Amino acid sequence: MRLIIARCQVDYAGKLTAHLPWATRLIMVKADGSIQIHADDGAYKPLNWMSAPCLMTRQEADPALDPSGQLTELWSVRNRSGDTLQIGLAEILSDSAYELGRDPGLRKDGVEKHLQRLLAEDPSAIRSDLSLVQREYQTPIGPVDLLCRAGDGSYVAVEVKRRGEIDGVEQLTRYLELLRRDSLLGRVEGVFVAQQIKPQAEVVALDRGIACVRVDYDALRGADHPEERLF
Repeated sequence: MRLIIARCQVDYAGKLTAHLPWATRLIMVKADGSIQIHADDGAYKPLNWMSAPCLMTRQEADPALDPSGQLTELWSVRNRSGDTLQIGLAEILSDSAYELGRDPGLRKDGVEKHLQRLLAEDPSAIRSDLSLVQREYQTPIGPVDLLCRAGDGSYVAVEVKRRGEIDGVEQLTRYLELLRRDSLLGRVEGVFVAQQIKPQAEVVALDRGIACVRVDYDALRGADHPEERLF
């Protein structure tokens, strides 16, 4: 990766045209050939960019291209669709290259599937009298995360989210409507489980007779964190 801090202007031509006037910016050239131009604000999003594969050529400044006389070097970047990105450089303040090596990729931890798997292995973390009947129990509109059996023999449909919002409550409500039509199941309760549950979602759930349970992902994995439960 090459990181360049330079006073530059940038012109893009493709499906539309865009111009960045002279200013000091960060130019990032990655090993795959892609290029990004960043300001010192705007979070992670670049001001302009060209994705790989693309071809970059460099040429000395042509005074006819810059009447102001600031241009010292011109970079022309073209992708296979014919879009072009022209970066005019006036002054390079810093130019550094780094070999990052092959990245192993992002490893996600604590996503809904992991949380669902842990709760399937130990449904008592949701409620002490629960035992698992089936994970991903199919309904006509999709699978409910966990179908469990309660101590009194009734069934409990469990929807698992990392963040509990109203959409998740609505989803569980639709599942319950269909499950309750199945005469083989009989009475079916609903439990909405998440690491965090928004107050609005909790109000809607409780109004519909759906219990809310907050769980601690680290505690489920065996870390020393207590679970917080709300029935």
